[in-house]
Amino acid sequence: MNQPRRPGFPARLPSASPGSGTSFGTAKPVTGNPARVLPRVAPAPAGVGLDSSAVRERMVRRLADSGIGSAKVLAAMGAIERHRFVDSALVNQAYEDTSLPIGLGQTISKPSIVARMAELLLGAPVAQAEGLGRVLEIGTGCGYQAAVLGRIAKEVYTIERLRALHEKARDNLRPLRLTNVHLILGDGMLGYPKGAPYAAIISAAGGEKLPEQWCDQLAVGGRLVAPMAGPDGRQILLVVDKTAAGLKQTVLEAVNFVPLKSGVA
Repeated sequence: MNQPRRPGFPARLPSASPGSGTSFGTAKPVTGNPARVLPRVAPAPAGVGLDSSAVRERMVRRLADSGIGSAKVLAAMGAIERHRFVDSALVNQAYEDTSLPIGLGQTISKPSIVARMAELLLGAPVAQAEGLGRVLEIGTGCGYQAAVLGRIAKEVYTIERLRALHEKARDNLRPLRLTNVHLILGDGMLGYPKGAPYAAIISAAGGEKLPEQWCDQLAVGGRLVAPMAGPDGRQILLVVDKTAAGLKQTVLEAVNFVPLKSGVA
């Protein structure tokens, strides 16, 4: 049987029309065009205050003290400047272990949960054997978690249903020039079949049940990490490992994420 054609690495978009002011083109829903690609450049030099690497180093030490043991995850958390992903009025709280509003009723997850979920992805059997390959992120938000994932995975497809947040993430990520991070405007509950199968799927929003499309798009040996409603209605962190025999679910700690919704707005 012929296998479905997957996007190239990295996926590419046609150039924007003359006078458009951008070379990235216009974001399209999942039903149409390939994902947006952000080219890579060298990181900005460290400066003073919130630009200082010392601030991020203190955050990384706190993460390590709290139990995050992956050197890859800690390095990624130290490299990505979280204050660049929050509103200017909140920059003084950027490196505190707290979630912060990013508009439209959404939040940027606290550093400890971003690091925790990233480390769980690296624990997937296929990731341990081959390194973390292609990852699907449900809920781009402001782009912070996508940037962290871009440091630990070979390729990241990240999908956002809210157009304003999709555009905000694009603006936030552009200076980082991550060629392996692809932004998609679309319904995350449907996943992104053009990029499947995925070594890992991670969700930044919690639903009542796990969408079947996510499980279908997960590779054998891959891992899905997502908040889900538990029997009592409260959210728990769910890990799903896909094996040749089926799906194995592991329930972890209680969490608190924004609700998972369908559609594009």
